[in-house]
Amino acid sequence: MSSEHTPASASTDELEHSQVEEGSNYGDLPFEELQSKAISGRSWTDIGDLDEAAAGRSVLIRGFAQVVRNVGKKMTFVVLRDCMSNVQCVLNASADTGVSTQMVRFAASISKESVVDIEGVVSLPRKPLKATTQQVEIQVRKVYCISRAIPTLPINLEDAARSEAEFEKAEQSGEKLARVLQDTRLNYRVLDLRTPANQATFRIESHVGGIFRDYLRSKNFIEIYSPKFISGSSEGGADVFELQYNGKTACLAQSPQLHKQMSICAGFGRVFEVGPIFRAENSNTHRHLCQFAGLDAEMEIKEHYFEVCDIIDDLFVAVFNYLNENCKMELETINKQYPFEPLKYLEKTLRLTYVEGIQMLKEAGTEIEPMSDLNTEAEKKLGRLVKEKYGTEFFILHRYPLAIRPFYTMPCYDDPAYSNSFDVFIRGEEIISGGQRIHTPDLLSKRAEERGIDLSTIKSYIDSFRYGAPPHGGFGAGLERVVMLFCGLDNIRKTSLFPRDPHRLEP
Repeated sequence: MSSEHTPASASTDELEHSQVEEGSNYGDLPFEELQSKAISGRSWTDIGDLDEAAAGRSVLIRGFAQVVRNVGKKMTFVVLRDCMSNVQCVLNASADTGVSTQMVRFAASISKESVVDIEGVVSLPRKPLKATTQQVEIQVRKVYCISRAIPTLPINLEDAARSEAEFEKAEQSGEKLARVLQDTRLNYRVLDLRTPANQATFRIESHVGGIFRDYLRSKNFIEIYSPKFISGSSEGGADVFELQYNGKTACLAQSPQLHKQMSICAGFGRVFEVGPIFRAENSNTHRHLCQFAGLDAEMEIKEHYFEVCDIIDDLFVAVFNYLNENCKMELETINKQYPFEPLKYLEKTLRLTYVEGIQMLKEAGTEIEPMSDLNTEAEKKLGRLVKEKYGTEFFILHRYPLAIRPFYTMPCYDDPAYSNSFDVFIRGEEIISGGQRIHTPDLLSKRAEERGIDLSTIKSYIDSFRYGAPPHGGFGAGLERVVMLFCGLDNIRKTSLFPRDPHRLEP
């Protein structure tokens, strides 16, 4: 079968639109009923809350029609899905249930992924249900279609939710299953996001953002909201989006770096931000995006930049512990489609110097050019070596060469060729970069000029340090990359809601 799947088809003869008449227990709900016409006072039940304790109770639920299966003239099964939960609903035509054969036929005509309201009585099935999350059934008494999906969907969710193991098993038996490729998924992202693994992924992403905020607030950080239009590059280099801003040339911020530091100069002590980061990198890799969600923090330093490392250590261990303890269902759901091994980490995060890391690579037969940054291959190899030696996939590498760090990075006191900076790694890939910042305007100006930055574009930033500035440091992480690597996923586009890469500006 071709790499693009063939959408499931439905005969138009089977589609019977039946407008709801007053007192009717089935049909397509009129549009005016969905225009906030009235407050009925009816009680709705979330599908995920349906359990054995609800047996015998009448409930009203809404969801997407995941499966519609007609069995003869008198019976139709409808599986309704809401978020990560689904339940089997049974229409059985009989005088006792008040369900007519016309109502059964109407239910059978509902197209997959239509939005449907069902009212019925909760019952216990004779055998455990393998295809639904909820181990109860709904004996349907009323069914209304709220919004009909088109009969032929551009992608089949059943295909989009398959694991590689399912494909391999099918191939061994001679069965051909359709694959939904990445570009097709992203072209129809709204449908793709309905798969269980995607629903789980973005719930985990929400938790990570929430824990980041809650933890930092507990450590007396305040949340800030910095501008994304700036007059010059915030990181140096050419990877910046330029645009016209009221007749002037402006840039989209590569990070909130400059304004984080200015906030420290303003006396806020400790700040953080969760917001968009823009990078005009023509990097078509599994881990780069042109826009992503940044997790940034900045803080005064009393004595040593390890104070920043201590915050990172406690924060991310708290994130990992929370996810493992409170998101078991989500992690299992992702693992079902994209199998991965749980992240190995220490309660006290390992710290190695750049020189120690380079030495480990050298002893393993990988030569790194002196004072150069680690490439992707070297990062992955170092990750494997650290895991073998220290039993962790999460570690901090610090004291990088100054030449490969941003212009605002503080040099080491004992050797200006090195810097008070660090990167943090998960599964052999960098997720965090940070360090101590230069807080003296003269050295900051000198370093910026050495990097070819026009000082006039960052004048207000440099001037901020002329009014008294405490020593400070901070870090920035990419939310999508953190989730991708924690969950062992192979592409950052799986953790970006609507990805923006060098070739994608839609949907």
